[in-house]
Amino acid sequence: MAQNKTSKAWVHQHINDHWVQQAQAKGYRSRAAFKLLEIHEKDQLFRRGMTVVDLGSTPGSWSQVAKDLVGEEGRLFALDLLPMDPIHRVDFILGDFREDAVLAELEKRLAGRKVDLVICDIAPNLTGNRTTDQARSLYLNELALDFCAKWLKPGGHFVVKVFQGSGYNEFIDLMKQHFKQVLTRKPKASRDKSTEVYLLGKSCLANSDPADDNT
Repeated sequence: MAQNKTSKAWVHQHINDHWVQQAQAKGYRSRAAFKLLEIHEKDQLFRRGMTVVDLGSTPGSWSQVAKDLVGEEGRLFALDLLPMDPIHRVDFILGDFREDAVLAELEKRLAGRKVDLVICDIAPNLTGNRTTDQARSLYLNELALDFCAKWLKPGGHFVVKVFQGSGYNEFIDLMKQHFKQVLTRKPKASRDKSTEVYLLGKSCLANSDPADDNT
């Protein structure tokens, strides 16, 4: 019974959430759109004509925002383990980017094109075990950072959702090895009780791919 009451309370809160209502009014697929919009307004992430990769894109609100901001001349590639309803001018790949074959497909579609911006609002399937969930989240963050090291242009940017907890500071230190500046953002659309924050890696360093260091 307690669980049922909790579920009803969550549904009530969700329905009456300001950002949920705004997303519905503006045609965004989730309230997360406003998180990216706020970060962009503060840091000017996007410009027309950019090549952008959206990792963990479903349901697609970040792709909706990115698609509009890069314009007709921009290119947007999105990837997720879960299906995503089509979005015009978004090249979507269904698959788990922890798998080499899926990542290879994304790289194939990039066709050697370096990326201006990687956005990543990904989160693992939650188990309810905080230690396990944190470890899984950080693993995905690290994979996304590895992708940036290989595919971001020098000077390119990276936005990634992280959860504060074990390994958080170490991940920030890892990002600092790849970017000139690492900033923390907590958009208004993020729930106050959530431990999520967004890290912004600005200006990817040249030759930050570990493979390049061995040549």
